[in-house]
Amino acid sequence: MTRPMVSMDIPLALYRELFGFASFGTYLGNSLLVSLVSAAVVTAIGVLGGYVLARFDFPGRGAIMLAFLVTQMIPLFIALGPLYLMMSGFDLLNKLSGLMLVYVAMLVPFSTIIMRGFYERIPPALEEAAMVDGCSRLMALVRVIVPVMMPGIAATFIFAFVQCWNELFLAITFIDSEDAKTIPVAMNSFITQYDIDWGAMSAATVVSVIPTLVLFGFARRYIVEGLTSGAVKG
Repeated sequence: MTRPMVSMDIPLALYRELFGFASFGTYLGNSLLVSLVSAAVVTAIGVLGGYVLARFDFPGRGAIMLAFLVTQMIPLFIALGPLYLMMSGFDLLNKLSGLMLVYVAMLVPFSTIIMRGFYERIPPALEEAAMVDGCSRLMALVRVIVPVMMPGIAATFIFAFVQCWNELFLAITFIDSEDAKTIPVAMNSFITQYDIDWGAMSAATVVSVIPTLVLFGFARRYIVEGLTSGAVKG
């Protein structure tokens, strides 16, 4: 018996139909914008906040750490009502900027905790030696500590990016406009009351995985470089 041949036109037609359906390319661009900007802001705040919590001893540091940890134990749906009222009051519903703001507020505590853990593995003698050579504390952080911290920075950025890229609960609550939908919201629209468009769903899943794979491949080089850069001269 001859095995039946599967035509390549079928999967290609699924992708053509996907990008022709309700501007799926726009949804992809929205997700990239929201995820990249949110992850960059979260990482920048985490780098500075984690450094302060790891290197400085000040009143209330323990309370701040406890508050950050407690926020991770509170279910998200508890804050959904107040968040929705706040977003509505500031006219941020159906806007990507509002979604970015919520994502940043949601991810900053955990990202700061992650960065603090990485800082505690680095001896303070590194920046102290740089400050003896004439660097300010900020300059020592940027020129000496950040290169050593590249694995932690890359891990924090990837964590924040993936969280924003895959998030559905907040996006489907705050975004209803076609022009502002993200990939998870668009994929959710393939599920109707009586049917699921499995073809479009499968194609969308493959497309949605590509940016994450590219990000991991790109960050891999910087993680390896971060392990060997920023060393103290002998």
